[in-house]
Amino acid sequence: MTLNASRQRLLGPDSLKPLNEGFEVIGAFNPGAVRVDKETVLLVRVAEKPLAVRSGFVGLPRVVSGGSVSVDWTPEVELDLRDKRVVRRKADGIARLTSLSHLRVFRRREGGSGWTPGPALLPETSAEEYGIEDPRITTIDGLHWITYVAVSRHGAATALASTTDFVAFERHGVIFPPENKDVVLFPRMIEGMHVALHRPTTRTDFCRPEIWLARSPDLLHWGQHQPILCGLNPWESERVGAGPPPIQVDEGWLVIYHGCGPSQGSEEVGAYCAGAALLDLNDPTRIVSRSVQPTMRPAVEFERNGFVPNVVFPTGLIDHGARLSVYYGAADTAVGLADLSRDELLSSLN
Repeated sequence: MTLNASRQRLLGPDSLKPLNEGFEVIGAFNPGAVRVDKETVLLVRVAEKPLAVRSGFVGLPRVVSGGSVSVDWTPEVELDLRDKRVVRRKADGIARLTSLSHLRVFRRREGGSGWTPGPALLPETSAEEYGIEDPRITTIDGLHWITYVAVSRHGAATALASTTDFVAFERHGVIFPPENKDVVLFPRMIEGMHVALHRPTTRTDFCRPEIWLARSPDLLHWGQHQPILCGLNPWESERVGAGPPPIQVDEGWLVIYHGCGPSQGSEEVGAYCAGAALLDLNDPTRIVSRSVQPTMRPAVEFERNGFVPNVVFPTGLIDHGARLSVYYGAADTAVGLADLSRDELLSSLN
């Protein structure tokens, strides 16, 4: 059941200046979110692309040694250009991103109306050659853990960082190798182990898309992998992945996730919607109930129009008790905020 929720656009490309000289910001979206004292802190994915235009060529940015940015100008005739986000070489199908992303901090005081920009977490390592994306934040014992996608010529992996203040960050390296995205950490151990949801992707579709669960003694070394949720319904038949980190409610673990259905007409990518699932509190591999229909669909202008149209991609959640603040990426362009009733969300699950 699609829920009635107030939605607002918080940030977009118009809110930011590029960090890289000669680039423009094309998106500020897919934020991690956390409450710190009396502040809301967002860690936002910011995508930039080269401003320069060369007739007959496409500029493909990457990070080189020392953290500087280089642009590879590639002839258009050599590329499949159907997807604006990812182009592929016709000769061998190898993919490159058309933009380069980093993560940027934004803060807002309680009762405030504006967002104050803060430090940036920049791609640095060889595993981050094509950028870093889509952070999720989980606070465990006072330390903020950040899972994010690290993209390189070897694929999209998931890496881990941590911070106490969102000023200085410590990197812990890749924790899930390619191709794996949408990794979220549970906020406490279960039976003495850390637990994560993750989304492995294969080149061969032996099954419908799935979300998996893994366990770790230390957040760095993961095992006991098993699938727990697959895309059963048309709106989630192409892709599923965890959204914000799970939150504990009386009924179990509440997980908001995204689903993508088949593309329509000339669109390369189908619509992204949000759904939810309730996992057993002591055995999170067991699904108690889940969405049959999306809880949120692309509906308003800033969700339906942008770099990638028709996208609602939840990545942050702040629990206010009866109300839930869901932060999400809209059309791969802007940050949106939806205010949901917890009871209505739980009641919508079957």
